[in-house]
Amino acid sequence: MLIIQVVGLAVLSAILIIVIRQEKPEIAFLLSIITGLVILAMIIKELAVVVELLNRLAEKAQIDMFYFQTIIKIIGIAYLGEFGAEITRDSGESALAGKIELAAKILIMIISIPIMLSLAETIISLIPP
Repeated sequence: MLIIQVVGLAVLSAILIIVIRQEKPEIAFLLSIITGLVILAMIIKELAVVVELLNRLAEKAQIDMFYFQTIIKIIGIAYLGEFGAEITRDSGESALAGKIELAAKILIMIISIPIMLSLAETIISLIPP
């Protein structure tokens, strides 16, 4: 089971990081980043399967692919922003982590504008004159 591998790797890395941080904090930080990237690589194949399944469902439901792709981009921005913010926070740069989170939120807002406009147009069209 993949979760057992992910948790095992994370626990092992956490123990190593705690031991190494005493003597070489910069190496401990690099180990943390590398572990995060390895975990991301481990789950990316599973994520691709989910996205493909959602893609097929969207096609069957005849959802406009522009909106589906936009939602996938929004989810990706949210996860990557959180990942980057957590890594930055682990390095002790909480203020910079906050900036990453703010940037992700702004990008999500910008990307979602066409969906919001379409929704507003649909609601307006339903209101009788």
